[in-house]
Amino acid sequence: MVRFIVAVLALLSSFATPALAADGDRRPFLIKQFKLENGTVLPQARVMYATYGTLNAAHDNAVLLPSHYMADSHGYEWLIGPDKALDPRKYFLIATELFGNGKSSSPSNTPAPFDGPRFPVTSIRDNVEAVHRLLAEGLGVHHLRAIVGFSMGGEQAFQWAVSHPGFADRIVVTSATAKAWPHGIIRLESQIMAIQNDPAFAGGDYKAPPKAGLQTFGAVWAGWLFSQGWWREELWRAGAAPGTTYRSVFEGLYKDFVPGGDANDLILQMRTWEGHDIGTTPGMGGDIKRALGSIAVPVLYMPSATDLYFPVDDARYEAAFMPRVTLLPIPSLWGHTAGAASNPADAKFLNDHIGAFMRAGDRTE
Repeated sequence: MVRFIVAVLALLSSFATPALAADGDRRPFLIKQFKLENGTVLPQARVMYATYGTLNAAHDNAVLLPSHYMADSHGYEWLIGPDKALDPRKYFLIATELFGNGKSSSPSNTPAPFDGPRFPVTSIRDNVEAVHRLLAEGLGVHHLRAIVGFSMGGEQAFQWAVSHPGFADRIVVTSATAKAWPHGIIRLESQIMAIQNDPAFAGGDYKAPPKAGLQTFGAVWAGWLFSQGWWREELWRAGAAPGTTYRSVFEGLYKDFVPGGDANDLILQMRTWEGHDIGTTPGMGGDIKRALGSIAVPVLYMPSATDLYFPVDDARYEAAFMPRVTLLPIPSLWGHTAGAASNPADAKFLNDHIGAFMRAGDRTE
C-alpha cells in the first residue's frame, strides 16, 4: 500500500520497468539568458531530461515525453519497454521535466533575485520553447515521430502542435485539455490558497515548510484525484494491507501529497497550469477554436471518463474543432490517474491504443 500511495502521489504508474532507470538517468540542459514570454530573463535556465534508446542515423525516431505536475523524467516508464507502446529499441525517447519541479529551474533552486516567491511564473509555452532548444541544440533533433503527454505533459503536447506545427508527426494526449477551463482554475486557486493561508508560509519566504498549509493543499487535491466511483467501489483495496480503510488512505494522501515538494514550487506549477490556453498563442488572437483548428497532425485524445481535473466533456468540446482527432475516452473509475496507467487495466488500454496509433504512423509517414 505504501508503494501504491507513493506512486499515486507522484502521479506515476506503479507498474514501471525498473531496468529502465539506468537508461533514463537524468541530466541538465542549460540555457543562458533565457527570456520568458512575460519578458523576464533568467540568467541561466535549467531543463532536466532523460533519454531511452538511441537516436538513429537519420535522426527520425525521436519521441518526446514532457512531464506532468511535479513529476520527474521517469513518469512514463509505464509506456516504455519491448512489450509496451514505446520500445526503446525502436524509438529514441526524450523525457523532460517542467520548470518548477525542483530539479529543472524552480523557486527552490534558483539564486537571487529569482529565489523563492520571486521566481517568475513560467508558462506552458516557456517550457515548450526551452525543450525546443534542448532538442535542436542539445540533442540534434529537429523532428519528432510523436509527442506523448499526460496531464500537464498533454498541455505541452497541444502547445507543441500549435507553436511548432509539423515538428511532430502526431501527438497523444491523456487526461489533459488544450486550455485550463474556469472550473479547473477554481480548483487550483483553492489549493494555492490552502498553502498561502498558512501563517508559516510567510509570503513565500518561509524558514521551514508550511506543514499545515501543505496538508490542507493535499486534502483538497485528494478529493479531486480519483472519481466518486473509485471511492464507492473501494478500488483502493487493490494491494492494500489488512485493516486499511478509506480514512487511512485519505490520511496517507493528504499528509504528504507530493513527497518532499517545496511550497513555492507547487504554487509555481499550479500557476503554469492555470495559464494554459493554446488560444493565446501568438497569431491565434486568443481564439481557442482557431488554435484547435490549426492542429494539422493526427491527434489521439484520451481523456479519462471519470477525470475531475480535466472532465471528458471539456475534451469532447475541444475535439469538435480538431480536424484529425481520434477521441478515445479511457473507460476507468480511476479518475485523473487513469491517464498515467495507475492500474493494470488502464495500462493495457493505454499501451494497446497508443501502440496502434504509433504503428499506424510508422506505416504511413
